[in-house]
Amino acid sequence: MSKLFVMGMGPGDLGLVAPNATKALAACSDWVAYGYYLDLLGELSEGKTFHDLPLGEEIGRARLALTLAAQGKSTALISSGDIGIYAMATLVFELLDLQLQGKENHPEWLDVEIEVIPGISAMQAGASRVGAMLGHDFCTISLSDLLTPWETIDKRLHACGAGDFVVSFYNPVSKKRDWQLNHARDVLLQYRPASTPVMIGRQLTRPEEEITFTTLGELDAKDVDMFTMVSVGNSDTKHIKNGEKQWIYTPRGYSKKL
Repeated sequence: MSKLFVMGMGPGDLGLVAPNATKALAACSDWVAYGYYLDLLGELSEGKTFHDLPLGEEIGRARLALTLAAQGKSTALISSGDIGIYAMATLVFELLDLQLQGKENHPEWLDVEIEVIPGISAMQAGASRVGAMLGHDFCTISLSDLLTPWETIDKRLHACGAGDFVVSFYNPVSKKRDWQLNHARDVLLQYRPASTPVMIGRQLTRPEEEITFTTLGELDAKDVDMFTMVSVGNSDTKHIKNGEKQWIYTPRGYSKKL
């Protein structure tokens, strides 16, 4: 039986690629990914056949990976972070679902053995850089309305605010989307103080990494780009300083025992 590894490579630092992902990458002859991710894998990519499809070609990437695996080639479909979080894993299973419904013409895909290998997500990498931001209940919201209606995103923003969740915003801005993050800020300001700690993480764990500590009231889309993730604390999240060192943490409730 042919095999397809559907894997997350983590946020970018080779030291954060999970051991199981490293083993699978070594075992595969063909890698399918966005080219920048292939570059980040550096020395691990020696001797591999690359299939580099640009941004916007996610469906093509998933189709190609399934087809290569069905042809008997050991194949890795690779995303940054965790491939099951706002990434390519869902497309693979959507295509298989369509095939089972008779809406695709690739019965060979159904013979492919699929193994999904998780990776460290950007929200985890960002939280670790500033301390323990995800110490209590949290959620993630993608601010991209390319695939999700903005009305749905806005409803989830209000639910996040009402539930007082720590929230990590994926896809906060792009060249064509520069207002959604400020709208999200304004929604959350209806539910939590302007002093709420915020982490802005750009190119997390990569050589160009930049971490910015700010507050919800000072958060502005002009300080964010499409290589950035934004995490906003809840009403209990703390920003503490010790000289030049500073951290953000969200208490879980241990103060009752301390």
